[in-house]
Amino acid sequence: MSKQKHELVDFAVTARKYKTKLTKKFINRKFYVDPNPFEIESHIPGTIISLKVKEGDSVKEGKVLLILEAMKMMNKVLMPFDGTIKKILVTEGQRVPKGCIMIELE
Repeated sequence: MSKQKHELVDFAVTARKYKTKLTKKFINRKFYVDPNPFEIESHIPGTIISLKVKEGDSVKEGKVLLILEAMKMMNKVLMPFDGTIKKILVTEGQRVPKGCIMIELE
């Protein structure tokens, strides 16, 4: 059994400095990345029921892009802003995992 060496790191609370050890879970955490506004990704796993747009279409904010069925519910995925459909990366009937990029915008 080997002992792991943990180094102490500084942190401040209301102008007082303390030392603490970082946990392995904290060190290995997945860092937050700002989402790309030009990529429509699935927030939940599901099945693409229907696509309402085609590549090259100019779409107004709020228009339905596709229907995603998840947990027996039909979820409308809406256009976040006025723009053009650059690329559609999914097909009707396709199962998509959480975080899958479905449509690229421009």
